[in-house]
Amino acid sequence: MGVETIFRLDGRRALVTGASGGLGAHFARTLHQAGAEVVLAARRVEACAAIAAELGPRASAMALDVTAPEGLDQPFDILVNNAGIAETRPFLEQTPEEWDRVMDVNLRGAFLVGQAVARGMAQRGTGGAIVNIASILASRIIPGVAGYTAAKAALVQLTRQMAVELARHGIRVNAIAPGYVASDINRAFFASPAGQAMVKRIPQRRLGTPEELDGALLLLCSEAGRHMTGSTVTVDGGHSIGSL
Repeated sequence: MGVETIFRLDGRRALVTGASGGLGAHFARTLHQAGAEVVLAARRVEACAAIAAELGPRASAMALDVTAPEGLDQPFDILVNNAGIAETRPFLEQTPEEWDRVMDVNLRGAFLVGQAVARGMAQRGTGGAIVNIASILASRIIPGVAGYTAAKAALVQLTRQMAVELARHGIRVNAIAPGYVASDINRAFFASPAGQAMVKRIPQRRLGTPEELDGALLLLCSEAGRHMTGSTVTVDGGHSIGSL
């Protein structure tokens, strides 16, 4: 396979969770551009359907609550476990209900969807690629998001566990750990003095863009990464190794 085709995904079918907007929608667009048939899944199925219509052929939408996934008995070659939420509150004030919500979506949801899709891959004997979207907060800390950091750290370890157990079925499981990525949700904060101070702690002195995650995503989903499993690829402008 030549360099010009090694990252292509023609003939493969991908499921992206949390695809109603943000990074999930971007990941779906990227896989579609690489030739994959893409199913955009989220609770907000109308938003997924609008994006699928924009993409055109080889794109469709699916209503999916990752905490109680149904309808995942259809075949997929690629899974991007992207669905995630955060509850921001000081540790001493965080409620058990908030903790449970974050764990249910970010960790239990990734387990349930990953298990369902991997079962199909194993039963069909086709193998496949699973990419869990973690975060540099799996290993770094910011105040107020105890559940999120704990869930992402556990997701990285779950990635390793899945990789070992699923390797014999030809299923590769890896993770991407993004740093801070510019989006409509965080743009106002990062324009503030507090946000600018945070950006200055990133060695590259800037936020990432969704497009800068494309290389890692296509590497882990395509034949270019066929000997990679159990890895976590960090894309953060050096943030996680920056000096204290």
